[in-house]
Amino acid sequence: ARVGVMSLRHSDVDTPVFMPVGTQGTLKGLLPDQIMALGCQIMLGNTYHLGMRPGTEILKKVGGLHSFMGWPRALLTDSGGFQMVSLLQLAEITEEGVKFESPYDKSECMLTPERSMEIQNAIGADIMMQLDDVVKTTTTGPRVEEAMHRTIRWLDRSIEAHARDDEQSIFPIVQGGLQPELRKVCAAELTERNTRGFAVGGLSGGESKDEFWRTVHLCTDLLPEDKPRYLMGVGFAADLV
Repeated sequence: ARVGVMSLRHSDVDTPVFMPVGTQGTLKGLLPDQIMALGCQIMLGNTYHLGMRPGTEILKKVGGLHSFMGWPRALLTDSGGFQMVSLLQLAEITEEGVKFESPYDKSECMLTPERSMEIQNAIGADIMMQLDDVVKTTTTGPRVEEAMHRTIRWLDRSIEAHARDDEQSIFPIVQGGLQPELRKVCAAELTERNTRGFAVGGLSGGESKDEFWRTVHLCTDLLPEDKPRYLMGVGFAADLV
């Protein structure tokens, strides 16, 4: 972790920072004023769930998630890609995107890179993630390489669809499982795109701590030093150090 300040549209964020998870636009058991009193500078929301409920039309009408939840500070939104793992039994992955069966009403929906950007633009988060092809960390074989290359292709589609680049920053996600060569290829490709920060994904899914840190160090050594890095899915104090 590195000491710094991210100057975002809604607030400055001191790093290193832990983001409380408000998956559906709220942190369970706490009001926004209480969260601010605890010193929270940035919260995380989930594109998949917010796109389902309350949905983009309501979010657009109220002026985005900040207004909807009464939160004046920074927000980061996940792309919805992690639901490929957490809701795998309800998902089908193709080059177009991810076809889900809604856990709410069993209806079918397609989350593409373009749709993920549309939802995140409606949410209005300061930082948003590209839609990536996520596989379980301990997966081996050709599926890992397929997901890594698809993540790169989906990044280009996400950048093309991003409608509010002056207000919201998109972060690409380094994938490649626990395979160093795939991580190197992915990082090299992503750093060729002009983005304001990067994320390291596909970890904290059952691998050992040695494998976790080996992969984290490999990725961060390949990323620009002058841009922030978001290590996805970690939640232990030791992971900040």
